[in-house]
Amino acid sequence: MSTAAGAPDDGSLVLVVDLGTTALKVGVVSLTGRVVHAEGVDLDLVLAPGGAATQDADRWWDLVLDLGARAVAATADAGHVVALTVTGQWSSTVPVAEDGTPVGPCLMWLDSRGGPESVRRVGGPVAGYDPRALLAWVRRSGGAPSLDGADPLGHRWFLAAEQPAVHTAARWLMEPVDYLAMRLSGRAAATQASMIGVWLTDNRRLDPGGYDRGLVRRAGVDPDKLPPLVHNGSVLGPVLPDVARRLGVPPDAHVVAGVGDALTTALGSGATDLYAPHVSLGTTSWVSCHVPAKKTDVVRAFASVPSTLPDRYVVLNNHETSGRCLHWLRGLVAGPDDPLTYADLDTLAAQAAPGAGGVIFTPWLMGERTPITDRAARGGFHNVSLSTVRADLVRAVLEGVAYNDRWSFDILEKFTGRRLGAVRMVGGGARSDLWCQIHADVFDRAVEQVEDPDAATLRGAAFNAGIALGRVRVEDLPDLTPVRATYVPDPQRVATYARLYAEFPGLYTRQKKMFARLNGAAS
Repeated sequence: MSTAAGAPDDGSLVLVVDLGTTALKVGVVSLTGRVVHAEGVDLDLVLAPGGAATQDADRWWDLVLDLGARAVAATADAGHVVALTVTGQWSSTVPVAEDGTPVGPCLMWLDSRGGPESVRRVGGPVAGYDPRALLAWVRRSGGAPSLDGADPLGHRWFLAAEQPAVHTAARWLMEPVDYLAMRLSGRAAATQASMIGVWLTDNRRLDPGGYDRGLVRRAGVDPDKLPPLVHNGSVLGPVLPDVARRLGVPPDAHVVAGVGDALTTALGSGATDLYAPHVSLGTTSWVSCHVPAKKTDVVRAFASVPSTLPDRYVVLNNHETSGRCLHWLRGLVAGPDDPLTYADLDTLAAQAAPGAGGVIFTPWLMGERTPITDRAARGGFHNVSLSTVRADLVRAVLEGVAYNDRWSFDILEKFTGRRLGAVRMVGGGARSDLWCQIHADVFDRAVEQVEDPDAATLRGAAFNAGIALGRVRVEDLPDLTPVRATYVPDPQRVATYARLYAEFPGLYTRQKKMFARLNGAAS
């Protein structure tokens, strides 16, 4: 994959590593957000019985060197690279030796093998938690360890209990973005922003300067394996000389501390003013905005966490399968003589009337995190009849994802205590004009499709590096993210979708006991 764009205004460039769950991308991006060139490759996720979900962190590094060198070589002004930074998946754990090399595979955010240990340590009668533990964690950090073990505390507990050799060999247990930043700079470090999913910082204060001793003690983890905390947006130092040579970047280029993709996508959407909403529509999706303070909705799994921007928090939540639903559907309906592209699916969906002939799709193909937290939940097509055709099913998938996003958007408005305005749309799914329009009609809100929407994470990481270097002003970010098109709700379609959406949350309520009976053991 390659993307070309015009030269940046002053020639200064950032080499950005974007480590996703399903792909790794390296881009050369201007400080003003233009993607000059990018290279990417798909990644393999290793799933195994018992809840294991891992990736080879050493392979990530080999790919960073290979793709980074190719991206830099394709850039006419590679000598103008002033910074390198990492963004991407978070709430995963890489066991790392003193020299920065991994001593075991990365336990991904899907890895739930620590579930039994998590329940043993924090389980209880209040929403599954010991009330004292829940109160302590939510009050200070804004979140709490996941009961299913699919988070960094669950990973740490699992390694200590079940893989003691790996746990002992690890000098550091690191988030992926911090691990790759260490391999670029040679410095082991983390930030409050990169360690959000570990829930060991007091997030009532921005940049607290250290881990919360009470939470570390309550978690019972080895504090010596926590990478030292530096301030959000810190410059870790110059790139290592050998790495600079292999990548082809100047030896005086700075490495900026890594940060999770939810935070950089928020920057790259251009929706950086307080209460300016955005939707990221990719493999997963979320609805978010910046807010002025820490807040948590435990029931709906919504929390505001420290942003990389000064004096601001950003709302976190996650809809487990969004674009992944379309990928799944394509695998079902495409045949050897009919290899449907995503553009073909868009064309098919457009042939069906809004409302998909009354068919409602529930997109909970891997369980759900928000707006309901239920690993046992599963998706389905509802209200299908003999008159239902393939185009209806494709459109129903697009609409079902939008209904789920609307459910979260409604909660976001309650969370913020206000009606939110026009919604910025980013992510690979936002390339679809039809999907943007469906969201506008389902939300009954104008949707602004940003230019090059699937580059939002790369763009946001470059913005973050520019801010760290003092080269970009926060107040300029909305203007540095142009809008390609604006989609306005149509009253007739709004009425059609309102009628169908009114049935949507109840489909979960009426089926959740069935989900528990059929899938509880497997979840």
